[in-house]
Amino acid sequence: MPQPPQTYSLNPDLIPDIENLVIEDDGPLAPADPETWPNIDDLVIEDDTPVDNFLSAKLQRLLVEILYSSWASLGMDRPFIADADIGIFAQVGQPPIVPDVFVSLDVETPQDFRQKRNRTYFVWEFGKAPDVVIEIVSNREGNELGRKLRDYARLGVPYYAVFDPLQQLGNDLLWVFGLHEGQYVPLGEPWLDQVGLGLTLWEGTFEGLTTTWLRWCDRAGNLLPTGSERAEQAQSRAEQEQLRAEQAEARAAQLAAKLRELGIDP
Repeated sequence: MPQPPQTYSLNPDLIPDIENLVIEDDGPLAPADPETWPNIDDLVIEDDTPVDNFLSAKLQRLLVEILYSSWASLGMDRPFIADADIGIFAQVGQPPIVPDVFVSLDVETPQDFRQKRNRTYFVWEFGKAPDVVIEIVSNREGNELGRKLRDYARLGVPYYAVFDPLQQLGNDLLWVFGLHEGQYVPLGEPWLDQVGLGLTLWEGTFEGLTTTWLRWCDRAGNLLPTGSERAEQAQSRAEQEQLRAEQAEARAAQLAAKLRELGIDP
């Protein structure tokens, strides 16, 4: 028999005062006044739960590292945070949602991690939910296409992707959804228009493992490179430039030799 959903109650004393909170304006979304933030002293934000398997860990590193390596090359000047296994707290009294990977635009990473409020993602402090959430399926217990899909929709995350590298949920490897009128609908193509990023599958090797990976791409479907790939590309370009220079020098030397044979001083 399926278990009834767990319910949670919110302590009224933890509800922030919203009397003076502006809820409608024409400007960009901004965090609430810090004076209205709830008390988080007794809130558990870190439980040291490890990542469930090596593949998931590598996938998370790949997706996060690529963004920090390639963001500027996309012409992006919007600040962002991308990370893995970080709790997303929508309100005190409710358990956090912990996505495998998330991306949030127009926010900045806090600098002082000695403060508890800076060590996780409190929606009321950042002023918005993440823009993209990615779940990596490792078993059939995660309910990525059921409960989690509904949870992220309620949170207001514009884009939700589910990658199933081991095909635990069926034959499909990737599902990508966009939020429409409060509900997720499958996207015709894995392009996240509001974010300016796409998702694609790639057969290749990362950190010594060759398999099918989920990766970011541009509008034309070109892969965004990792830091090491970018360094390899730069090295390859430098080697090609050096080869072209050496070939030009060799041609010039051959021409000079022929001119000398003709009695012409080059």
